[in-house]
Amino acid sequence: MGFREDALRARQAGLAAARAGRPATACPRCNDPQLTAAWVRGYTKGPRYSST
Repeated sequence: MGFREDALRARQAGLAAARAGRPATACPRCNDPQLTAAWVRGYTKGPRYSST
């Protein structure tokens, strides 16, 4: 699996975590800063941070 696929999955996992109400510290991808960033981008798209 390439980085793009990993990043997409990390972003989707972050969004799912936000929707489930888990804290931002629940990121399971702390060993790779690029995947952590993708996870956080997904997390911030969740309902807690959306403007609508």
